[in-house]
Amino acid sequence: MTHKPTLNSRHFKKWWLFLFLLLFSFPQGILAHQTPSTIVLLDVSPKIVSVELQLPLGELELAFGHGITKDPEHLIQKFGPQLKEYLLAHIHPMSAKDKPWLVEVTNMTVGKAEQTVSGPYQEITIQLVLIPPTGESTRKFIFDYDVIMHQLVTHSALVSIRSDWELGKTNTEPVKVGVIRVDTRTIFIYPLEVNLEKGGNWWTGFKGMFFLGMEHIKEGTDHLLFLLVLLLPAPLIVNRKRWGNFGGTKYSIMRLLKIVTAFTIGHSITLLIGASGWINLPVKPVEILIAVSILISAIHAIYPIFPNKEVYIAAGFGLVHGLAFATVLSVLNLDAGVMILSILGFNIGIEIMQLFVVVLIIPWLILLSQTPVYKGVRIVWALLAGTASLAWILERVSEKPNKISILIQNNYEYAPWGILILAILALLIYCWQWNKTSKNKMQVN
Repeated sequence: MTHKPTLNSRHFKKWWLFLFLLLFSFPQGILAHQTPSTIVLLDVSPKIVSVELQLPLGELELAFGHGITKDPEHLIQKFGPQLKEYLLAHIHPMSAKDKPWLVEVTNMTVGKAEQTVSGPYQEITIQLVLIPPTGESTRKFIFDYDVIMHQLVTHSALVSIRSDWELGKTNTEPVKVGVIRVDTRTIFIYPLEVNLEKGGNWWTGFKGMFFLGMEHIKEGTDHLLFLLVLLLPAPLIVNRKRWGNFGGTKYSIMRLLKIVTAFTIGHSITLLIGASGWINLPVKPVEILIAVSILISAIHAIYPIFPNKEVYIAAGFGLVHGLAFATVLSVLNLDAGVMILSILGFNIGIEIMQLFVVVLIIPWLILLSQTPVYKGVRIVWALLAGTASLAWILERVSEKPNKISILIQNNYEYAPWGILILAILALLIYCWQWNKTSKNKMQVN
């Protein structure tokens, strides 16, 4: 490991030590607030380590030597190349002293942040890629880092693992690895050793992606709602531009399977394209389109606006939903080989969870569709879905939650109880209808 002095001059090092000790000898109440730390988030994959740095602008300005806080909106435009050069001079990952890694700065954005202790402040977010030499593992390396700290001895960097593909950990709560700071005894900045060699392999990573896909559907109320509302009229036959009677069990199952398959094919295509980086659309319009797809399918469930064309609608809107699925994987910054395996695992997880929910609901829809009550159930369900879609459209356009979207968010975990109620209701109504029909036949005979 390398030992770095905080300043280039030994003379100034003594003065920094004096000021550092003097500063911390004052009572805490005298200080305005604790300075914010740098946040370092690592996304570890088999061939690269992606890094996100969240640097407070005020502290960075003291170390960088330019007035970047005066005009933060144009910081990157004015000082982008110098800032990139500065970062590369103070970030040196390595497997060993003679095995340095390649560091690439891929993106820089400025925004506001807030830490509990320090309060709100301006920060710059830096995206980096760390590439080890050929044959070296990304699971064990030395992170030699002294951004800001080489000048500001009170500063520290909190390093955490945000995602680790081989451990199946993906963008959940970051796990702290360590803190990089000035050692007050020696006035050195010691590099941090990152060691993830215990456990983790390709199979674990694949399983992690599989369960991530299942979790995404489990929490993706809008994705499931679109599909389920589109399935509402599937067992029915169109009669004079209105939804008619039950078309039979075989008819219903075939239509349901075709719609689910079309939706699967549609979102699988754009999941592959989007996650691979071939198409990169903004998240906001995609999320708005998903809400619009629910509204359209809700209208169709009440009045057939595209009768017998549900398969094409499912495939078309499936393409949109797939772009939303792709954003989950694209942020992991995985290399090509791992990305293909991730897409496979993630998509299988989506399909298993989606099929599980559909299988839970479809039998009760088929039973209900054979009773007069189904018209009321279908219209009420469609109206509720349409209301939810309008709330989501408003929320995603304005970027502000509303009462309905908050209500859905706070109560979606009760959805399994809704399925249970649907099942009980379907059985009771079907049995009542069957008994009524049987009695009528007996009276006729």
